[in-house]
This record gives sequence, structure tokens and C-alpha cells, in this order.
Amino acid sequence: MSDHGDNGAHAEHVVPVSTYLGVFIALLVGTALTTGVAYIDLGKWNTPIALVIAFTKMSLVVLFFMHVKYATGLTRVIIIAGFFWLAIMITLSCQDEFTRTWEIVPQGWLGNGSMILPLLSRFF
Repeated sequence: MSDHGDNGAHAEHVVPVSTYLGVFIALLVGTALTTGVAYIDLGKWNTPIALVIAFTKMSLVVLFFMHVKYATGLTRVIIIAGFFWLAIMITLSCQDEFTRTWEIVPQGWLGNGSMILPLLSRFF
């Protein structure tokens, strides 16, 4: 038994300031890389490289600033479930987007004018 009456709860992990500074500097470098890649034409590789940099920065924030690195198993399960759900949503959105190539593009109300001109000629 402890003297502070914590009822068996575990103490929170104390992260050194140097770790936070290192992560902060890594995030600044990642932001500079993101900006630099945006100004370089890499063709079809622009988006994948930007996504890798963004995923790396997101991982640093989740692991260190949200303390998931030091969290219990249940917290990790919830985080993984959230990413699994995000993957489902992205997959369904991409599936919807990729099947739109067969749709007919509507011409609008006036179209090419062949339908409206005979109607207008009756009145004018």
C-alpha cells in the first residue's frame, strides 16, 4: 500500500524534456521537408512522398505528445481500431471514386441547344 492512497493506480511515465525537444525538432524538419517537396516537381511521386512525411510526423505526435508509446494495452487497441476504421473509410471512398469513370456526364438543361431552339421559335 502506498501512503498517498492511489488505490493501486500506476504512476504516469515522465518523459524527459530532451525527448520533447528532439521530437519538436524532428517535426520542424518534417515541416521544412513538406514545404521543400511541394516546390520540387517529382511527377507522380509528389503525393506519396508528402504522405510518407505526413505519416511520420503524425506518428511522432501520437507516440510522444499523446503518450501512446507509454500507454497500456487498451489504449493501443483503441488507437489501432481508429486507424483500422480510417482505412475502411479511405477504402470505401476510393472505391466510390474509382467507379465513377463509367458515369455519363450530364449536358445540363440546355445541352447543345438542339432541343430549346424549336421551343423558342414557337414564341418568337
